[in-house]
Amino acid sequence: MPSSSVGELVLAGRPEADTLRTRLVWLTVFRTVAVSLSLVAIAARLLLQPVEELSSTDVLSFVIIGLVYVFTLVYGLMLRGGRVDRVAAVIQVAGDLVIASMLVFLTGVGDSPFTFTYLLAVIGASILLDGRGALVSAGAGALAYAMLLVAVKYGWLEPPMGFVPLSRQRIVFLLVSNLLALFLIAALAGFLSRQLSAAGGQLSEREADLKKLDNLQRQILACMPSGLITSDEAGLVTFVNRAASSILSLEPRLPRGTSVESLLPGALASDGRLRRRELTVQTPAGLRTLGLTVTGLEFGGGGGTLIVFQDLTELRRIEEDLKRADRLAALGTLSAQLAHEIRNPLAAMRGSAQLLVQDPSTDPTSAKLVQILLRESDRLSKLVEDFLRFARPPPPEKQEQALEVLVAETVDMLRVDPIAQQVQVETVLAPVRAPVDADQLRQVLINLLRNAFQAAGQEGLVRVTLEADEEWALLRIWDSAGSIPATDLSRIFEPFFSTREGGTGLGLSTAYSIVRAHGGNIRVRSSPSEGTEFLIQLPVRG
Repeated sequence: MPSSSVGELVLAGRPEADTLRTRLVWLTVFRTVAVSLSLVAIAARLLLQPVEELSSTDVLSFVIIGLVYVFTLVYGLMLRGGRVDRVAAVIQVAGDLVIASMLVFLTGVGDSPFTFTYLLAVIGASILLDGRGALVSAGAGALAYAMLLVAVKYGWLEPPMGFVPLSRQRIVFLLVSNLLALFLIAALAGFLSRQLSAAGGQLSEREADLKKLDNLQRQILACMPSGLITSDEAGLVTFVNRAASSILSLEPRLPRGTSVESLLPGALASDGRLRRRELTVQTPAGLRTLGLTVTGLEFGGGGGTLIVFQDLTELRRIEEDLKRADRLAALGTLSAQLAHEIRNPLAAMRGSAQLLVQDPSTDPTSAKLVQILLRESDRLSKLVEDFLRFARPPPPEKQEQALEVLVAETVDMLRVDPIAQQVQVETVLAPVRAPVDADQLRQVLINLLRNAFQAAGQEGLVRVTLEADEEWALLRIWDSAGSIPATDLSRIFEPFFSTREGGTGLGLSTAYSIVRAHGGNIRVRSSPSEGTEFLIQLPVRG
């Protein structure tokens, strides 16, 4: 009965009814196989030794085999219906004892080679009904065998053909030897059954522990904020956790054979292993800056790679904002000092020029030159004021505004600008209210829209959208050109940086300063395939 032991080991520790049902199924299958082999053996004997007609023993053998098949079919239907309990196990063992008794009777009783089938019934009882059940089954088997011997000896049952009468001493010997064999097998089978049950229980506990560890591992990997990718020695992806899929905007299931290089180009470079570095990758959601560590793995006699990375895009963006704010602050300080140093001599120069104009003795040519001096000094003074206003813009005077109205008015005003001619303009403006300085925000819109019109050019498209979430008003200005190089994206808000001929490089810097003064953010992304989009985030609450 090795198959029964396997069934017990596999299912030990499960609910008792399920374990018993599995054991019964294994024993039923074993009985079916054994009976089928018996049927084949009888059929082969009849074919090799043809007879004119079947003997009563052969007929009875076929009848018993047929009954066993019927019993097995009915019993299988009972198991399929879920009617499994200890009574079903007792019926199984009793049926095995009956079948063994019939086989022994048909094959010569005392000289039968099938007395071992009682031992199989005892082993089955030890599996289904533990050690006590095995002892009871051994006693029942010994009693059945003794009753057969006595019944045939005294003529209570008609012996099969070829039966050799047994002496009393022979009967006693068979009874004693069979009794000892049955009870010894019962004791041994009971012991082994208990050992297998204990081993099965321990195996189930280990299996449960492994499942818990596996679930814990999966939860840890799923909850990790860092992306994690593993690959085999050929560089093909073997595992991607949830954070990695989110950062790289991947599909839930990657195609088989996906390489690491297709997801993280350059990540497996030989000089990148075992040290941390940064990598910029293109994802469906845009460029991402990743801080990653690549480590070699060894498992199953082969090598692999573990890649752990974090999304540093927002962190680097914040760092750029801080650097830009520091530069603007330094520029503001320098501008104030420079304005102070220019204003004092400029005021003295203008005052001297005014005195010269008031002097009656001044000739007309000198008076004309003095007027030029006064005009240019006024212009220089205005330039200083404008520069100081850029470096240190006045704090916004915030008032609750309907942003969709403000944006629509600014777009309509710029439609008549010559640079907007033959440019298609689309607006999608949701009602949004936010505390802003209307004049300053209009200045931001004018700078961004004029840049978008110039970039889009004739037959180009500019789209302005406005929406809001719980915290921010989101204003997007998109143009179809996508003409800002990737190398310039991090510098376009720097003062005096411009890629356009004749540009001062102050428009976007001024827009950035105004938006930051409102407590908001301004972002930009650009590519020839997706266009250029400026995103302005303004708080909807003051």
